[in-house]
Amino acid sequence: MSKTIDYYMSPMSPWTYLGHDRLAKIARAHGVQIAVKPVDFGKVFPLSGGLPLPKRAPQRQKYRLVELRRWKAFLGVPLTIEPKFFPYDASLASRLIVVAAKHGEQAAMSLAGAILRGCWVEERNMADEGELAASAKAAGLDAANLLAEAKMPEAAAKYDALTNEAVNRDVFGAPTYVYNDELFWGQDRLELLDWRLTTSP
Repeated sequence: MSKTIDYYMSPMSPWTYLGHDRLAKIARAHGVQIAVKPVDFGKVFPLSGGLPLPKRAPQRQKYRLVELRRWKAFLGVPLTIEPKFFPYDASLASRLIVVAAKHGEQAAMSLAGAILRGCWVEERNMADEGELAASAKAAGLDAANLLAEAKMPEAAAKYDALTNEAVNRDVFGAPTYVYNDELFWGQDRLELLDWRLTTSP
């Protein structure tokens, strides 16, 4: 039976961006699947003691920028520390990924990666339908049909269901990777996930 990593993510999170490609590489190395699960963390934070970025203490906001610069240099990846269009309403982007997941793991991962790069590398407004369509096309997907589906009540219901699922599994931040019911919170836990996949395949 194939093994799966449940990937609770936000297309607006820089930490999700920093871990996205590395997660894909780890999953390929171990021959495991990834279930891409966008979550509305605006609903998760009030239930888990978290705060949206603007409401965090100044020292925490300051240190976040230090960490982003540090991880950018450490990983050697492109990253705009304070992109023009951040924060943005990620609900449509999330529902678009939900719909893409119906077409398989690769479709969802490719689209999520394109949206994350759109915000954190290319400084595009990923709440804009035109920008989302461009990301879908870049991922090799039918942008028009995908957007139409993402606006349907079924997509919103699935997004809500994934958010509730995350809450019920004690997920409180993005990204969170769950393997064999064990949570790994944050892209800086990917080495531990890799280790777990090695020790408990």
